[in-house]
Amino acid sequence: MSTAAVSSEKSKAEFKIFGMSAKLFSIPLVAVLLVHFTDSLPKGLVGALAFSFVFGAIFGEIGDRLPVFKEYIGGAPVLIFLAAALFVHQGWFTEREIDIVTFFMKKSKFLTLYIVVLMTGSIFAVNRKLLLRSLIGYLPAILTGVIGASIMGILGGFIFGISPKEIMMLYVLPTMGGGNGAGAVPLSEIYEAATGNPKEAYYSYAIAVLTIANIWAIVVAAVLNKIGKKYEVLSGEGELVRAGNLQLEEDEQVEVTPRDMAVGFMMGLSAYMIGTFLNKNVSFLSGIHTYALTVLTLVAFNGLGLIPLSIKQGAGKFQKFFSKQLTWVLMVGVGVAYTDLGEIIAAITPANVIIALMIVVGATIGAGLMGHLVGFYAIESSITAGLCMANRGGSGDIEVLGASKRMNLISYAQISSRLGGGIILIIASIVFQMIA
Repeated sequence: MSTAAVSSEKSKAEFKIFGMSAKLFSIPLVAVLLVHFTDSLPKGLVGALAFSFVFGAIFGEIGDRLPVFKEYIGGAPVLIFLAAALFVHQGWFTEREIDIVTFFMKKSKFLTLYIVVLMTGSIFAVNRKLLLRSLIGYLPAILTGVIGASIMGILGGFIFGISPKEIMMLYVLPTMGGGNGAGAVPLSEIYEAATGNPKEAYYSYAIAVLTIANIWAIVVAAVLNKIGKKYEVLSGEGELVRAGNLQLEEDEQVEVTPRDMAVGFMMGLSAYMIGTFLNKNVSFLSGIHTYALTVLTLVAFNGLGLIPLSIKQGAGKFQKFFSKQLTWVLMVGVGVAYTDLGEIIAAITPANVIIALMIVVGATIGAGLMGHLVGFYAIESSITAGLCMANRGGSGDIEVLGASKRMNLISYAQISSRLGGGIILIIASIVFQMIA
């Protein structure tokens, strides 16, 4: 038998789905098919997880094997949420399945739990000496990303005969506003208050542009990952700050027990509780999103040296479990509960597609250049301070970081989506008043 034939036989023998042999995977697959065709998916966490695991495993394996899609579109995470959105759009999921997965994501707040776990592990993994450096440089990177997006957006407007004020109002601000609930919705309220025109008209246009920009942000994230592999000097492989000669205590590996992981998880939940309290009960902080306040609380825990190294590394291990084993589950939920495929299709016009791309590219270049100047890796700065401003908020952050294979940057992504989105609302209030 030839070497090629032996290799082929070995490859077939080793084919696995989510780490399982095809024979073993048939058990959860049959279980889900039985409840699907009898419309009897169990309500609650068990049904939603079982359904999402199986669907995510199938399309995740496909996404990781499609050559062009894997390299330049985002691979498994992107294909999963697009496939889930397609199944909803085509009516291939039952209403019961849609309701159960949507409840799991929105009412049970699985997305919130996922984000809190990733924020905790990623912040505790950052050396205390680097925290201040990153926070000082991050705001300029965000602002430069907004400037880059504005410049490129206005250039796109010239191409299609759209005025700069319309580009800023209808394209740049919605794209860079921090998503739907924290961006497009409040922007429409500000628009109505400033101009007297109905907010519904503004919102429908803003969300269409934002949806296209979100897709472009995912594609650009995947491309940046490839660029980082080729030009290693530009990439920190998931680390934002160029450490230089700093000695990082987190590089020292200590024994981590399951209890350390649980305590790290508990500290993350505690930080979210504190963030919620501050948002709800401290008046001058009420305008800052709970996620952003959670990030600042976690930074304080780490910066003040309150967390032992074993617990910080335990939180990191727990984060890795979530990001490696539950991301495909999450992306099914994103596709079902947060993605309207019909909305995406309706928004696709030549002007919208090209202008949205130019805005995303402008944000990428602006954030990357400033990031390099303040001591960040250009790729990581472009992804977090640029692309995570130009997407649909929390779910968009997950999609962008999944496509770029940098889930550990979720904390910086949340700073972009939340604090950066707040900055955009301030800018919008000024711009809309000028237009009115």
